[in-house]
Amino acid sequence: MTDFILNAQPRTDEGKGASRRLRHAGFVPAVVYGGDKRKKPVSVSLENRVLVKQIEDPSFFSSILTLELEGKEEKVIVKDLQRHPAKNSVMHIDFQRVNKSTPIEIIVPLSFVNFNQSPAGKASGKFTIQQNTAKVLCLPENLPEVLEVDLSGVAMDQVIHLSNITLPKGVEIVQLRRGSDRDQGIAQAYAPRAAKAGK
Repeated sequence: MTDFILNAQPRTDEGKGASRRLRHAGFVPAVVYGGDKRKKPVSVSLENRVLVKQIEDPSFFSSILTLELEGKEEKVIVKDLQRHPAKNSVMHIDFQRVNKSTPIEIIVPLSFVNFNQSPAGKASGKFTIQQNTAKVLCLPENLPEVLEVDLSGVAMDQVIHLSNITLPKGVEIVQLRRGSDRDQGIAQAYAPRAAKAGK
């Protein structure tokens, strides 16, 4: 997993005007909160040019990041990020502090593997992805870089659900904690039209 390091500067100016000036100078307003109850939210800024480059890596959003602020380091995750609708820039970002003993909720990517080995794949089937991420609950040390979805046993027209994912130890899918009725489909195998027509 990539080790992302964020160099942050403290900021004292608040409000829309201050944020606008900050963005005009090439920086992104951000807030760091959570973690130890004794720690208060802190307003910081980051260099937009550097941040834009880092978020090009999809794993940025599913990683524990190192935030450097005034000579100290904190481990954080991204909780919210607002992009400019037209420009290649970030408008605002929220970070949540993490500690070893507190579970975190974070979205991780899904990686679909072994379809070619499946009955559907061997029968020239295809599969479509309906959801390529899932929100998980785990301790920071158990955070997976991706969740692999093994499609080796998938039959034609079969729908693959969240519950079909084999989870690493200590990792739960948030939706499934809320009941079996939340077990939505994430992919489906299907026969191409040409194959159906040839039957």
